[in-house]
Amino acid sequence: MRTARRASTMEVPSFLRQLVRETEKMVTFFFKGGRRHPETDDDDDFENEEDIPSPYLHRPVLEKDTEEGGSKWGINYAMASMQGWRAQMEDAHTCMPEMADGFPDWSYFAVYDGHAGRTVAQYCSGNLLDFILDTGGVTVDEDVEHVKEGIRDGFLGIDRHMHTLARNESWDRSGSTAAAVMISPRNIYFINCGDSRTFLCRNGQVVFYTEDHKPFNPREKERIQNAGGSVTLQRINGSLAVSRALGDFDFKEVEWRAQTEQLVSPEPEVYELERTPEDEFLVVACDGVWDAIGNEELCAFVRNRLQVCDDLRDICAQVIDLCIYKGSLDNISVIIICFDGAPKVTPEAQQHEAELEKIIEQKVEEIIHIIRAKDQELDLLYVMKFLASENIPGLPPGAAFHARKIA
Repeated sequence: MRTARRASTMEVPSFLRQLVRETEKMVTFFFKGGRRHPETDDDDDFENEEDIPSPYLHRPVLEKDTEEGGSKWGINYAMASMQGWRAQMEDAHTCMPEMADGFPDWSYFAVYDGHAGRTVAQYCSGNLLDFILDTGGVTVDEDVEHVKEGIRDGFLGIDRHMHTLARNESWDRSGSTAAAVMISPRNIYFINCGDSRTFLCRNGQVVFYTEDHKPFNPREKERIQNAGGSVTLQRINGSLAVSRALGDFDFKEVEWRAQTEQLVSPEPEVYELERTPEDEFLVVACDGVWDAIGNEELCAFVRNRLQVCDDLRDICAQVIDLCIYKGSLDNISVIIICFDGAPKVTPEAQQHEAELEKIIEQKVEEIIHIIRAKDQELDLLYVMKFLASENIPGLPPGAAFHARKIA
């Protein structure tokens, strides 16, 4: 297994380099002064915004942390994360291609998206799997229902434990969503608590994805109201944008309510899907990805990149670059796990990629030449807008030269 490494200057195709260069200008234009975004901000309480420092930076932190590795039984994975426009990096992750002693053919991958601090996310990244395994529900003989129950009990157990630590050790008021996959020789277990998400690509299509836990979902809203809360501006009591999470103990203080019936529930939803030879890859990512791109679009993009690039770290970095170009203002973390059935690099796809890069480079040179001929100041934002108006066939899915409309 290869260890984590810092990557600030990833080599990526020229079309993505050109997309990313102007992201700062394009997003700053809409968010000058660091105003909050109503969909992507998960900070838990903003009663007087003028008196509270902006949760956003004036310039994004674009340096990426990456990691890659594989297992003896045949999967490869890579992870990349980036702070982006957020004032703090609050994401954490766990990547275990060989899950634990006694489970050599099992794997576990998770992304934890922290909010209002990173203490809970960091604690979960180092301890949640141990709490799951300590329940005894996950065994090599694999009784599916016992495995699922063990995962649920592990989430509830770590949340109770952290609640005690938070009281006794004066933890911050943070919380964290969690999206994970546990892979056994026979099944894939999809685990979700919050609005991070994971999906499986099989035969070129998304065949399963987890549902986001938002306060306005009917079942979530009913629980919130039963616990004495309300859903205002699509948030719990007007402040928290997720309805299930670990931590967030200020929302778990209704003493006469069960642990899973609080304003915020730590109970995950767990589903299993039997593995097949047609399984291609899994994606596990925080909502910094899903704010910018949909399941099918990301699936198509990753499949396209797998046919021209054999470096999974590079592909994860390209996903992040694409998301920030398309308007994501959050921390961004993504894990891609490939099975034997994943698309492979082909000479035809690489040739097409090389031809596409030449077309884009030529168009950029033409635009710059026109600007200079008019004795105008070189404005790369203008270059990007000009490219957006051009019909350039063959761009990867989701990588068209236009930014998502920002509300």
